Amino acid sequence: MRVTSVFNRLLDLSGITVTDVRFCADGVVVDVRLRSRRLRCPRCAFTTKARYDTRAEPSTWRHLDLAARRLRISADLRRLYCPVHGVITEGVPFARPGSRFTRDFEDLVGWLATTMDKTALARLVRVDWDTTGRIIERVVADRLDPDRLQHLFQVGVDEVSWRKGHSYLTLVSNHETGKFVWGREGKDAATLDHFFDDLGADRAQAIQAVSMDMSPAFRKSVSAHAGKAVICYDPFHVVALATAALDKVRRQVWQELRKLPDQDIARRFRGARWALMKNPSDLTDDQAGTLRKIKRRGGDLWRAYTLKEALRAVFAGDLTEADVGVLLDRFCAKASRSRLKPFVTLARTIRKRRAGILAAIRLGITNARHEGLNRRVRLIVNRAYGFHSANAALGLIMLTLGPINHVLPHERATPADP
Repeated sequence: MRVTSVFNRLLDLSGITVTDVRFCADGVVVDVRLRSRRLRCPRCAFTTKARYDTRAEPSTWRHLDLAARRLRISADLRRLYCPVHGVITEGVPFARPGSRFTRDFEDLVGWLATTMDKTALARLVRVDWDTTGRIIERVVADRLDPDRLQHLFQVGVDEVSWRKGHSYLTLVSNHETGKFVWGREGKDAATLDHFFDDLGADRAQAIQAVSMDMSPAFRKSVSAHAGKAVICYDPFHVVALATAALDKVRRQVWQELRKLPDQDIARRFRGARWALMKNPSDLTDDQAGTLRKIKRRGGDLWRAYTLKEALRAVFAGDLTEADVGVLLDRFCAKASRSRLKPFVTLARTIRKRRAGILAAIRLGITNARHEGLNRRVRLIVNRAYGFHSANAALGLIMLTLGPINHVLPHERATPADP
């Protein structure tokens, strides 16, 4: 069997015929010829038999490695005149427009990026992280489910940091599928407005409930575009506000202890943070001992801790909306009388958002699944050691946690030749 016939079978790419194989010092170059007589615009569906001219230099694409050698595909391409895009080089069936890699190579890199860290991926496939980011963006644009914004009835909205320095992404998830369906850089009302612009007025009005934190920006956007949606404030975020209020009281107490003559007291107190923040069932023996000392000492810090635990207990059980409403009112009354400014502010916030909190209990909608996705997002960001652009970060997030069906080269069905 001739070497060209062997590589025709090995490559298994539609629409091409191998004409030559060259073994070079840096790898293998496979020369191919496109079999289709019609020239196709890579940016739209326009095709024509009329050739404008032929490129002077052959085009090359990197394909899957052949053992330890890089394998490149080379082809002489023609140019055509597209009524929309003007004079442009014809598209090829085995590579995405504007890419110097084959689809098989990019699909493999995209899947590896969801399971490997940056260093391991770069060493295995021999591409740098910037190139990987561009590959991810192309794979996501091609593979992301185009119907992901259809049939959205219950969604979750939250922001997540993708880089230090107040760099945030706003992400929208579908509660039914547990997948992210939309994302964009930013965390204000204007950012979420873009989601509703992409969704359209009819589909926005079909949304029944939106779970979120107590951000006024997200509430403003949802109220303006999805008037029929019930806004649900996630109990997780309510308890998180109480934890933040407790931490403010802790810092105030620590600052007072620092003014005492005995500085060892303040130094020992610094280790109390996790004993106060963690759930009692998760405390270590040392942390439990620290908490007992705080209880014996009493004062503002212990009162703040009991308030935090009281609010957490409201959402810990399987209570009805009416029961939660009664307990919330009791908590707010007690917090308002506590003379602890952070908890007085918290009580005012809960009273203001009471309807949304109770709606989450009534409908059984929380951001728990969305928060689980956010934790995975943080793992993705940490594993990638940072990104150079928000689009690259968003691409990897959607590639890993979005509605994408990953098809590896050995799993694809060879398309019919044109």
